[in-house]
Amino acid sequence: MLSKKMEKAINQQINAEMYSSYLYLSMATYFESKSLGGFSNWMRQQAQEELFHGMKMFDFVCERGGRVTLKAIDQPASKWSSPLDAIQNVLSHEQKVTGLINDLVNLAQDERDHATNIFLQWFVSEQVEEEDTAGSLVDKLILIGKDANGLFMLDTELGQRIFTMPVKK
Repeated sequence: MLSKKMEKAINQQINAEMYSSYLYLSMATYFESKSLGGFSNWMRQQAQEELFHGMKMFDFVCERGGRVTLKAIDQPASKWSSPLDAIQNVLSHEQKVTGLINDLVNLAQDERDHATNIFLQWFVSEQVEEEDTAGSLVDKLILIGKDANGLFMLDTELGQRIFTMPVKK
């Protein structure tokens, strides 16, 4: 059973994951407005992944006898100065989420809640991947600079991404 403190903290993280999904959908519309359909696709896939993360936490709270309390989701930003600016915001956002996940792990350890700690380790690993992917995209966009051909090639690459929902264990 979850403590009330742990339940409240995971509920806050569910809201943060839903916000992440909204943010990436907002970025998808930005990229659509720039005729960068591949980037838009990547963001749409990222939004689905963040929704999955929130639902994974939702299910965990229910499985542990807790209650999910949904709150309003903040409105995300909708404008960026460039594709690089948007992707740098992705990296910054993922770094913030990593901090939030680390805070949850710390709380689970403080509460001696071993089941939640084990559950959260999946998210710790996921955040390593998220930061690496976003950082790699930032690096590629810096290398591309103002080269339209490079941007087109990266857009084509990002258009290939497909989110596959992991099998629940």
